[in-house]
Amino acid sequence: MNQNHPHTLINYLSKFITEHKKRRFEEVLRYRTRYMTVVLEDIYQPHNASAVVRSCDCFGVQDLHIIENRNQYRINPDVTLGSSKWVNLFRYNHPGQKNTEVCLSQLRSHGYRLIATTPHRDDYSPDALPIDGKFALLFGTEETGLTKSALDMADEYVRIPMVGFTESFNISVSAAIILYQLTTKLWCSEYDWRLTEPEREEIRLQWVRQILKKRIETLEQEFFKIYKSEN
Repeated sequence: MNQNHPHTLINYLSKFITEHKKRRFEEVLRYRTRYMTVVLEDIYQPHNASAVVRSCDCFGVQDLHIIENRNQYRINPDVTLGSSKWVNLFRYNHPGQKNTEVCLSQLRSHGYRLIATTPHRDDYSPDALPIDGKFALLFGTEETGLTKSALDMADEYVRIPMVGFTESFNISVSAAIILYQLTTKLWCSEYDWRLTEPEREEIRLQWVRQILKKRIETLEQEFFKIYKSEN
């Protein structure tokens, strides 16, 4: 038994969850992706913050990057309905640091194109946005949108076409519309948007630990005792 291989630990911990839950994990993992990710900059309304987490989970987006330069990102559990347990939240909130630049530079270094959502620039509508490479969707704060730093760093821009008097959708609505259109395009494409098997293993372990949260410390201690005795 290899102590350091996640599969070994997953197999042990999986004995303590139901077969239904294990099957559900595999069903959800089929549609999980890191090909597309989401960035939220300075969102301050808990309802909007929570609704975007829920949309990411519903559309299979595994990672959500949260920039907190001025506003603290707060989640409303009545809106997320537990979805934050299944999505990875990465927070950028170091005082005195240019958190927007840090986050976006990090994503670019990992091969992501930076796609700013804004009603003021209309390079692409969501259905026309190219998806031939990993991309990060940037959403800005309520009322004022993305900062100049985020807009300047963006590689491309996307805008939802509208025909009414109101300039833009609520951010949580915008995120849901764009995620729906782009995940639908990905699912129908030939691009390799699914998680790798090592990524699936990492997330399986993360989810199993969530299910066994109250018992996980004891169970993992038992696992390592067994490993030690067998080696």
